[in-house]
Amino acid sequence: MHVLFVCTGNICRSPTGERLARAYAAEARATGFTASSAGTRAMVGHPIEPTAARVLADLGGDPGDFQARRLTTALAADADLILTMTESHRDKVLAMAPTRLKRTFTLREAARLATLADAGSVDDLAAARPRFRATEPEDVTDPMGKEEKLFHEIGLQIADLVGPLLSRLRFGEG
Repeated sequence: MHVLFVCTGNICRSPTGERLARAYAAEARATGFTASSAGTRAMVGHPIEPTAARVLADLGGDPGDFQARRLTTALAADADLILTMTESHRDKVLAMAPTRLKRTFTLREAARLATLADAGSVDDLAAARPRFRATEPEDVTDPMGKEEKLFHEIGLQIADLVGPLLSRLRFGEG
């Protein structure tokens, strides 16, 4: 399974999701699992934002050797699961790759659907979407330009969503 995380600049939220997913998969000894990230308006070539990098490291992820990249149709087409940080990002992915609808969710949406529908696969998530519609926006706030405290809150929020979601999906196994 390949999971693609998407945010705006690809220097805070999506790399945090990517690197935490990799760390959790390694801890679970999951085989055949990969994660990457991209931004809708990526700061191409930039490393993870320094505060986000510290938060990520504190959460057990490796911020090293990272370079931001822009979302492309090819990246979306290659992903088995696309997890965006906001509904706007999800809309941008689907504008580029409309055939990826059943594979594209906000991170909060996927975690919510996985729990409500007891989903064990990406197909289960897609099947649950019409039955469990959101009643409010399912966005992960952008911490850029904000206080360090918000970076920590967002990092924890992403960790609290990614770990259980991928565990429930068994990192693509089964």
